[in-house]
Amino acid sequence: MQDNATEVTAAGIARLAGVGRAAVSNWRRRHPDFPKPVGGTETSPSFALAEVEAWLRDQGKLAEVPLRERVWQQLSGHPAGPVTALTHAGCVLLLIHDRPTVWLDASAGSDARLAAVLSGALAEVLTPRFGAATAVNSPAAVNTVNAVNTPGAVNRPDATNSPGALSNPGAATSPGAAATPGAATTPGAVNSAPPVNPRPAVHTPTGPQLLPSVPLLRGAAELAAELGARQTYEFLLGRHLDANPRQYTLTPAELAELMADLAGPARTVLDPACGTGTLLRAVSARPDQELYAQDSAPDLAGLTALRLALHSRAGVHSATGDTLRADAFPALRADAVLCHPPFNERNWGHDELAYDPRWEYGFPARTESELAWVQHALARLKDGGTAVLLMPPAAASRRSGRRIRADLLRRGALRAVVALPVGAAPPYNIPLHLWVLRRTEKAPAQPEVLLADSGRFAGEGRGGPDWRAVRDAVLDAWRAFDRAGTLQERPGLARSLPVIELLDDDVDLAPARHLPPAAAAEGAEALTAVRERLGETLRLTTDLTPPPVDTAPPARWPLTTIGELARGGALVLRTGGNGGHARVPVLTDHDVLAGTAPSGTLPESGEEAVLVEPGDVVVPVLGGGSVARVIDDASGGAALGRNLVLLRPDPAALDTWFLAGFLRGTANNRQASSYASTATRLDVRRLQLPRLPLDEQRRYGARFRALDEFEQALRRAGRLGDQLVRGMYDGLTDGTVAPD
Repeated sequence: MQDNATEVTAAGIARLAGVGRAAVSNWRRRHPDFPKPVGGTETSPSFALAEVEAWLRDQGKLAEVPLRERVWQQLSGHPAGPVTALTHAGCVLLLIHDRPTVWLDASAGSDARLAAVLSGALAEVLTPRFGAATAVNSPAAVNTVNAVNTPGAVNRPDATNSPGALSNPGAATSPGAAATPGAATTPGAVNSAPPVNPRPAVHTPTGPQLLPSVPLLRGAAELAAELGARQTYEFLLGRHLDANPRQYTLTPAELAELMADLAGPARTVLDPACGTGTLLRAVSARPDQELYAQDSAPDLAGLTALRLALHSRAGVHSATGDTLRADAFPALRADAVLCHPPFNERNWGHDELAYDPRWEYGFPARTESELAWVQHALARLKDGGTAVLLMPPAAASRRSGRRIRADLLRRGALRAVVALPVGAAPPYNIPLHLWVLRRTEKAPAQPEVLLADSGRFAGEGRGGPDWRAVRDAVLDAWRAFDRAGTLQERPGLARSLPVIELLDDDVDLAPARHLPPAAAAEGAEALTAVRERLGETLRLTTDLTPPPVDTAPPARWPLTTIGELARGGALVLRTGGNGGHARVPVLTDHDVLAGTAPSGTLPESGEEAVLVEPGDVVVPVLGGGSVARVIDDASGGAALGRNLVLLRPDPAALDTWFLAGFLRGTANNRQASSYASTATRLDVRRLQLPRLPLDEQRRYGARFRALDEFEQALRRAGRLGDQLVRGMYDGLTDGTVAPD
C-alpha cells in the first residue's frame, strides 16, 4: 500500500456499507482481520480505503462500492486534503470536457505514466481557456493574461505581454488604490493593468503532485462518462460544501438568479467576493462574456475558476487576494457587478485606505465595511453599469453611514433597496436587503429611489421563501421603475419615493418604514375568509377527536427492527442527499416536522435525487422528536431532503400506517437515539416493530391513520388561528378594521 493512499474514517465506512457507526465499531472488536488504522487519532482513526473495500467485499457486506461514493471517499480522504483533490479533479474534468481524446491517450498506461504526461496535457487546456503563463517568472512584466495560471495576471487573454503595454499608464498600483472613474480609454473598455500583489487562483499541478490523485482522477473520469464533466464537478463540489458547512457562506442559487436578473444582460461581470462562484454562474450564458472573480481565500478563487470554466465558454479571470486592500482588477470597467460581501467586518482596511480614490461618496466608518464594498462596486462599473449587492438590513439605517447613503441618493447612484424574506440567505434569521446601484455621470434632476419589501413571501420555518413569488414581484416592480424612473404605489409591496423625502437626519432606507399597508378591502376580505376556514376546521377537529380509551395490560409482542426488515426485503431503506433539480420540490426535515407541503430546494448536481412515492414513510434523524410521515398523493414525486430516511414497505408484508404509527412511540425513539454535545441523532435501523399478522397490522394502522387526521386538523386550526389573530391585531392598529 502506498504511504499516501486514500484514507476513510469510521463514518465513511458506515456510509459505504449502509450501516450505522456502531456496526463499524462492532466489526473492529469482533473481527481480528478488520483493517488496522493507518492514520487519524485514537478517538477518530482512519483506514486505507482499498483495504476497507476489500474486507467489506470478502465479508459479503458490500457487493460493489457505488461509483459516486467511491470517488467521493477518494476525494474526502486525499492525503493532501479535499480542496487539493477537488482542484486536481476539476483540472482533469476540464481536460475531459475540452479534449476527451487527450485524456484517453494519457490514461491508457500506468498510474506513473499518467501522472507524468498529465501535467503537460493540462497546460495545453488551461492556457487556451485562461491565458498564457509565460510571464510567471518575470515579475516585472505587465501580465495581461488570466490570473488562474499567471501570478499577476489581469485577465485579458487578447492583450499584449510586453512590459508597459498599458492602455491606462496612470492606473493606481499602490495597495488598495483604484483607477479614477475616467481611467478607461473608451467608455466601457476593460483595461489591462498590473494587479496589486496578486496570487494565481489555480496552478497547473506537476507530475509528482498529481501522482497521489491518480485513482481519484480515474474515478472522476469514469463518473464523467456517466454524468458529464460539469455535473461530476458540481456533484463533488456540492458534497464538499455540504460536508463543511461552517467553512463557507453560500449564496442560494435562487437568490443568485434574482440578482443576475436585476443587473440585466451584461458582457463583462465582476464578483469581487466570489466565494464558490454562484453569482457568476448565474450570469454565464454567452461565449462572448468575460467573468472576473476575486476572493481572499485561495481555495474559493481556484474552485470558482474551474467551476465557471466547466459551466460555459465565457472568458474566466480569477485572482486571489483581499479585494479592498489589493484589487486585482483596478482598471476594469464592467457592465455589471454582483457581490455577496462579508458582513460586519471591522478589519477591512479602514486605517490604510483613508485616501483611496474609490471613496467618491464618503470615507466609510470602521463599522461600515459594507459601504466600502458598495463604493468599490461602483468604482468598477462603466457609465450606465449596474451593481447588485446583498446587504445586511442595518446598512440601510445605521447612523454612522447616513452621510454616504445621502450622497448615494443625491447623485442617483442608489436606485433600489429590496427587503428579502426571512430565510432567503445566511444568516437566515434576518431579512437581508438587495441594493441596486447604477453608475451615472449625470444624475437625474429629480431622482427617485425604489423601495420594495418581499417579506410577505417568507416560507414557514426552514423551508425557505416562495422564490417564484419573490422573483415575479421584485422583477416586475424593478423593471417598471427602471423604464419610467418612478413607480405607482403597490401597497405593502413597493413604491418609489423622491430622494428629497429621504434626506433627513437619519436617511433611513429600510423599505418597511416607507411602504403603505395593504389595501383595507383586501385585508377585511382575507380575514373573513380565514375566519370561515377556521370555523370549518374546528368543527372537523371535534368530529375527529379520538373516543375514550379502555385500559389494557402491557402487550408482550415478539419484536423485530427496521434493520432486520430491510435485510429481509420487507422494506427498502433510502437516505436523503444533495440531489435535486430546479423543477422538483424537496421534502425537508422541517416539512416533515411541521406537516407542510414540500418547500425546499437543492442545487442541481450530478447526484441522483431520491424521489418519494405515496405510501412511503419518511423519518427525520435529527432533533430527537418522535415523528414519522406517510407520503400522500400531494407530496409524491418530491425529492427526499437531507437528514431524512425513507422507508418503502412491501404491501404484502407491512401495512404503511402500522409502520408509521409504531415508529412514533416515545420509548422506541429513545432507545434508538444517540446523543452528541449539541444534537440528538436517530438510528432508524434500531427502531423496533412488533411481529404481527397483516390483518392485525391493518387494525392498528386504521387507528394510527385516524390519529394522523386528527393531528393534521389541529395543526391546520392552529395556523389559521395564528393568522386570524395576527390579521386582527394588524387591522386594528393600522385602522383598516373598526373596533366594533
